Parts: sequence; structure tokens; C-alpha cells
Amino acid sequence: MKKDDQKLREQLSQTAYEVTQNAATEAPFSGKYDQFDQPGIYVDVVSGEPLFSSLDKYDAGCGWPSFTKPIDKQSVKRHLDTSHGMYRTEVRSADAASHLGHVFTDGPQNAGGLRYCINSAALKFVPASQLIEAGYGQYKSLFEA
Repeated sequence: MKKDDQKLREQLSQTAYEVTQNAATEAPFSGKYDQFDQPGIYVDVVSGEPLFSSLDKYDAGCGWPSFTKPIDKQSVKRHLDTSHGMYRTEVRSADAASHLGHVFTDGPQNAGGLRYCINSAALKFVPASQLIEAGYGQYKSLFEA
């Protein structure tokens, strides 16, 4: 469901708007979630749709947050991206169609071999300790021992 453009511009930072709505890419090593290691989930900054879990996050050394898989296969959609003279697989959120980043096949082999390389600006982090209050209680069990 696409939000009104003016409301999005008011709701999002300029970087988040450019990334999610115009498929921009934030500079490597500049995003707040690149070197970030706390338990919780990452949701679409536009819609709040759950996208990734910290349990699937790893440091790929590429300058962007990297995940081995989405929290739910249905939460992301893949599209061929031929911009900049490259063939890549773009990743967008299923509900809001926000541009998130790209998925590559150079991820950890023991976790499926994929690397979801995601712009921090497209994400909002919800700490595991606040999942219930934030309306994501169904994910709380992921973080219970």
C-alpha cells in the first residue's frame, strides 16, 4: 500500500525517502545499523512491516547491514535491477514496495549462501525488549532462551 508522497516526505528523513522511494543507496559504512548488534527485529521504515531479525544479521564487511534471510519469505519481493550497468537482484518490502537494497549469492554457505545487503535508512529497529509494546509480540519467542 503506497502512502501519499507528501506524507512520506514529512515522515521520513531525506535519505530514507530517497532510498525507499527512489532506489538510492546510502554511502557504505554510513548507516546506523551497519555496526549495530542488539537483539530485535528490523521493520520497513515506511510501513512498519517486519523484515529481518537480528538473529540473521552478520558482519559481511561490505558497509551495509547484512542478513542471511528475511524474517518471513513473504515480507520481501525480488526484482531484476539492471541499473548502473550491472545485473543485480533488488529487494523491496512486500507491502509498501520500499526499496531496501539487494540480495547476493556470496553469503555464509552454512546459512543458505545469501547476503541481503540492506540500507539502514530503509529500516527501523525494534528492540526485543519492546516487541510486545510496539505491536510485534509474535516475534518475542525468537529471542527467548
